[in-house]
Amino acid sequence: MSQHLKEVDFAVFSTIEKEKIRQREQIELIASENFVSPAILEAVGSVFTNKYAEGYPGRRYYGGCDNADVVEQLAIDRAKQLFGAEHVNIQPHSGSQANSAVYTATLNPGDKILTLSLENGGHLTHGHPKNTSGMLYKVIHYGVSAETGRIDYDQMEQLAKTEHPKLITVGASAYSRAIDFKLVSEIAHSHGALVLADIAHIAGLVATGLHQSPVPYCEFVTTTTHKTLRGARGGMIMCKAEFAKAIDSAVFPGTQGGPLMHIIAGKAVCFLEALKPEFKQYQSQIIKNAATLAEQMASHGYHIVAGGTDNHLMLVDLRTVHKDLTGKDAEIALESANITVNRNVIPNETRSPLLASGLRLGTPAVTTRGMREKEMVKIAEFIKTVLSDPENKSTISSVKHRVLDLCGRFPLPY
Repeated sequence: MSQHLKEVDFAVFSTIEKEKIRQREQIELIASENFVSPAILEAVGSVFTNKYAEGYPGRRYYGGCDNADVVEQLAIDRAKQLFGAEHVNIQPHSGSQANSAVYTATLNPGDKILTLSLENGGHLTHGHPKNTSGMLYKVIHYGVSAETGRIDYDQMEQLAKTEHPKLITVGASAYSRAIDFKLVSEIAHSHGALVLADIAHIAGLVATGLHQSPVPYCEFVTTTTHKTLRGARGGMIMCKAEFAKAIDSAVFPGTQGGPLMHIIAGKAVCFLEALKPEFKQYQSQIIKNAATLAEQMASHGYHIVAGGTDNHLMLVDLRTVHKDLTGKDAEIALESANITVNRNVIPNETRSPLLASGLRLGTPAVTTRGMREKEMVKIAEFIKTVLSDPENKSTISSVKHRVLDLCGRFPLPY
């Protein structure tokens, strides 16, 4: 029997080949995406995909788990070293499932949680009504200041004082400024609440000391292992030792069955890569590139929500230049020019999330390719040119050729 994908399933093989071309030939500005190393790809595609390993290292419900125990313990130990965490659960399949497990471990249905709303930069799993976090718990939202676009910590404290939530979540999917985790923990603890810090987007910056770490201050810290961390797609929970048993039980058997051992192998490699000195240099360049891109977009007349960025992303308000251009239409036009972005709602959004008035731009993936500040200037110019006449096929074609040339000078390693 043939063992090669091309011969077994040409439809899937050819689609994968097309995706390779897309990734090579497009400027990837989606803030939650990145390119893993060949070593991580190799681990994720390994024979660990065959292994069932319900339970935890040394406490499995299946035989033949000696090697699974080794690779999972490597991932745990490296994550602890990287973040300084007391306890790590590496099994969540995603950041969403990591958050769900924390809720399961700490809350009862109907308990109050205080969270950042989606339209102010939060995440679906932070109490959105269409998500189980919003269905199971009583959600109160804090937001960002209308004047500054930054988290309104005074509002957070006032709501904590009057509403007495059991848990406060902090973290975002579209927020460009540094988060004061220490202050959040002080607010929460003074009003009897626990804290869940979701650092899915900024984990790489936190791991390298380029953003304040929530680990010393917050009871629970969740993250994805891709995005700025540049690892296999998955989730992780860090917590204080006193909550270790509750968290482990909430993951398995509470919300998941068998862990994905091939993904855990990829996570282990990711953490080893992140412990190397060059990873901090990479994270530093992500921040420099984001700052330059934000400055350039502002110079072209676009309002950058919160006035700029301290991390890897920015939220661009299109209305300051293009009153009638939606985020959806901008996204489509840019993709025609081989620039990949995602539409995003902005604070005080007036359009549907399917249309939106903003774009979220991020620099992890372009930085992985080796691009620096000079290239960010060019990318901002590409975006401005396309959006100035988004239906002009000649303009889009011209920009696309320039994008292909730029990508060709910064190739991917596969």
